[in-house]
Amino acid sequence: MKKFLIIIFCVVVFPLSAFSATLKEALKQTFDNNLELQAERKNLEIQQEVINMSRSDLLPTLTLTGKKNFEETNEITTQAGADASVTDVDTSSASIKLEQTLLDGSGRKTEYEKSKLGLNLTEAKLIQKEQEIFLRAIEAYTGLILAYEKLNINEENVNLLQRQFELDNARLSRGQITASDLAQSQSSLAGAQARYIEAQNNIVTSRLNYENVIGAIAEEDKLKKIYNAQVTIPKNLSEAKKISLEKSPELIIAEIEYGQSELDVKIARSDLSPTAKISLERTYTDDLSATYDEREKDVLQATVSWPFQFGGKNKSNVSKNLQAKGMKRLLLENAQKNNTQSVTSSWSTLQSSRSFLQAVQSQVKASEVATEGISFEYESGSGRSTFDVLQSRSNLINAKINLAEAERSYLLAQYRVLKSVGLLNSDYLNLK
Repeated sequence: MKKFLIIIFCVVVFPLSAFSATLKEALKQTFDNNLELQAERKNLEIQQEVINMSRSDLLPTLTLTGKKNFEETNEITTQAGADASVTDVDTSSASIKLEQTLLDGSGRKTEYEKSKLGLNLTEAKLIQKEQEIFLRAIEAYTGLILAYEKLNINEENVNLLQRQFELDNARLSRGQITASDLAQSQSSLAGAQARYIEAQNNIVTSRLNYENVIGAIAEEDKLKKIYNAQVTIPKNLSEAKKISLEKSPELIIAEIEYGQSELDVKIARSDLSPTAKISLERTYTDDLSATYDEREKDVLQATVSWPFQFGGKNKSNVSKNLQAKGMKRLLLENAQKNNTQSVTSSWSTLQSSRSFLQAVQSQVKASEVATEGISFEYESGSGRSTFDVLQSRSNLINAKINLAEAERSYLLAQYRVLKSVGLLNSDYLNLK
């Protein structure tokens, strides 16, 4: 009765045919709906506005100004102390001023170049975030499949051990086995039921992880298991390293940040350089004074300035940015070393996971043959004990679970190679 209730609970709460999506569909869902990716894409829009701001600093500035003065004089006296006539004025003026910076030590141009690098940096960080999220999505997708596989394996084991217990109970009544044999059988059944319940709990956790990273799962479909990556992976380690030098977002980010540090030095040095501006302003004034009614004036002005600061603030700023440049250079060299190590490690893991999968496949086949033979010998009374049967069945169950885990590990190893070389992104996965 207990076993029956467990099975009913599993079918109602965790139906095996309840979810359907290919891995690519799950990744597309992640690409469209994941909040971290949406936030990172917003950064591209922000950086584009930064470029527009930097570009505008290179263009002339046009300023429109309007003024209105109400002037009321209560009393005016001459030098002799006599009262003079009072005339109030109601002055209004408007001006238009066009100003252009001619020289500033290339500071504005360098700022514009830095903002364009900033856009490239944001794009590289988006790819870096895509790789991180997509790998998590693949882990969640395959993790849920693995959880259901373990549930099926454990359910099959419970059913077999239940029949084994019933058979041993009948054999005990005929005197063919001892009470200790039946106790062994009952103990194995209880252990299998405990592992079955644990497998159910793992499904709850795996499903929550799936929905957190990927999104909701359609109730009428089921996930489709695959063994090989759905995109091409590098053919060998040499090719993987070559691709990573061009595509690795971590390497690209380090290179761009170093480039920005070089521009920061130029910007800091420009603060020590003279600046030159030219402006043309036209002013219209109405009711200028008690004597004059209107005035129209044009002013052409050229201004040259050269900043000097006591205390060496500008020079310290240059020194600070030179130190930052040296730091970014060290980080770039470290990123290059880490890139080589990451690609080599992921490729080695892929090779070992492939070999391990082949070994486990052979283990499962051998365990199936052994279990079938021992069970036949036990039922025909050929000297096999209850312990032999239970031990062979336990070995087979463990081998099947190892196989499911090895298949998942092999698939993940392929996608981790793609991540290490910088190809686990929406463009290469064709998700857009």
